Amino acid sequence: MSGTTIQQFTSKLQSALKNHYPELEIRPMAKLLLQHVLKADNTQLLMMGNELLDAKQLHQLEAYIEQLRHNIPIQYIIGSTEFYELEFLVNPSVLIPRPETEELVQWIINDHHAGKRLLDIGTGSGCIAISLKANIPNADISAWDISEEALKTAKNNALRLNQNVKFQLVDVLNHVSDEDKYDVIVSNPPYVRELEKKMMEANVLEHEPETALFVSDNDPLVFYRTIAQLGQHMLTADGILYFEINEYLAAEMTSMLDKLGYKNIECRKDLNGKDRMMKAKK
Repeated sequence: MSGTTIQQFTSKLQSALKNHYPELEIRPMAKLLLQHVLKADNTQLLMMGNELLDAKQLHQLEAYIEQLRHNIPIQYIIGSTEFYELEFLVNPSVLIPRPETEELVQWIINDHHAGKRLLDIGTGSGCIAISLKANIPNADISAWDISEEALKTAKNNALRLNQNVKFQLVDVLNHVSDEDKYDVIVSNPPYVRELEKKMMEANVLEHEPETALFVSDNDPLVFYRTIAQLGQHMLTADGILYFEINEYLAAEMTSMLDKLGYKNIECRKDLNGKDRMMKAKK
């Protein structure tokens, strides 16, 4: 690939990955890799199309292509992703933030929780908690996760983005309700059933953290039920739960929250028309 221009590299990447990824995904991948290696923004990249890549840049890009051929997610390769207009560091200890989760964050922001106490359970990269803090600066925001490595990543993100979030190592399934009270509890917990694995892409199955994705087919609502039960004690009188949910389990979720005494239960669809978010009032 000696003497390769940026434009030629994009064509070669498409050829190298055509049997691994849909064509529509490959061009954005090329753009992300080039921006990362060349430290260029989108406008600069467009103007550099005919420039030659040097040997070091080519070597780095070829290594990235090999990783992509082995289904390593591009976000892990470049070490970051954008979420709610902020750049988050990501690595295999945390789930890659999804656009659907941005819609959940948007819902919470639109509900005006200024000056309130919010808790994010299963924070991962910290994307929900940090985005909320960035957009509701006078809210008091805490976040839990069971993984020390995930918390390390989340703390790093909060530091880089200059957002004050209190992080805590907590195993929610074994947590005894404490005296802390919150106006809002939000969670995007593991919700993919084992039976749904066959519908998932290899790059997710092989590289993203299983503990952040999967639940047993026998009890897929275990995290939601546990958090809702905690909410009975830890939410203030008019406290609110927000969840990202499994699109196939909206009816079961509604029934479970209703039985636990929650009211004003609302399910919303994401941009793809899937039942994806739920809100319930104590």
